[in-house]
Amino acid sequence: MSFRDNPFGEVRLPLLLGAAAAAMVALVVAFAFLMVDRRQTYQTGAYNALRKATDGVVAPVTGAVAAPVRWAGGVGEGIGGYFFAASENRRLKAELAEAQAWREKAVALSDENARYRALLGLAVDPPVPMVTGRAVSESRGPYANTRLVNIGSDRGVRVGHPVLSENGLVGRVVGVSPRVSRVLMLTDAASRTPVMIQRTRARAILTGDGGWAPELAYLRGQEAARVGDLVLTSGDGGVLPRGITVGRLVRGADGGWRVRLASDAAPVDFVRVLLFEDFVKLEDLRVLNRPSPPPPPTPTPRAEPPAATTTPAGQHGGAAP
Repeated sequence: MSFRDNPFGEVRLPLLLGAAAAAMVALVVAFAFLMVDRRQTYQTGAYNALRKATDGVVAPVTGAVAAPVRWAGGVGEGIGGYFFAASENRRLKAELAEAQAWREKAVALSDENARYRALLGLAVDPPVPMVTGRAVSESRGPYANTRLVNIGSDRGVRVGHPVLSENGLVGRVVGVSPRVSRVLMLTDAASRTPVMIQRTRARAILTGDGGWAPELAYLRGQEAARVGDLVLTSGDGGVLPRGITVGRLVRGADGGWRVRLASDAAPVDFVRVLLFEDFVKLEDLRVLNRPSPPPPPTPTPRAEPPAATTTPAGQHGGAAP
């Protein structure tokens, strides 16, 4: 290819001239450095003058030569900082997502522990053994409402045992298998629970009808109940311990008394089953059936001799002396 056919022919000469100028500048700078760093015996004034002149020439030249290097270094640092910031951003996002997951787990565990503590704090009078379980499924219909819990006859659960949440009475056991029990909820149409009003001790029957608040039936007395009164189990019939929280009184749409269940304050997830059948079974039957000792005999009062009587003179009521 000839010089005329070369596409870079027009810029070749300026490049050569620029390279030659750069070489000359480099030689001047090198010579200046050599002259400055010489340690020969010069006159002090001449040496200082030469050094000052050299410094005046070298400073702007070296600054101009070093400027592209500094610019390139700054560009490299900026590019490196950008890529480092991007990778750091990705790492921080991953850590934030992981921390968020751990936070959700911590909140769930905290709520679960609080509910367990509330369950463990349940107490009835007299004390009754309890077992703790979890509700695993729900069966709901227009009038039916039951739950399955993951404890059964292998833990001592029997039909009729009361079931509580951390907030109050939930229902009673109506079916048992070795590892699962079926709980009839208070809202089920087949549920009947003897209760009392805490303020007045008035008795009634809590009757489920499939609605959100069971009906309070057979309540006697004109002033026996008020809105907001606390409803407890009465213990009548011996089927439930006395004093378990059931809910509070509200007025229904028909004007009748209904009970807003305390167990509705939170989802019924964790429950405790009271291993309770009858108050009689909580006591020692041998002690109850032991005959009472006979009362001690009462002492018989001693008979005193009759007092002597005197007969007035002139009467013949007795023998003559």
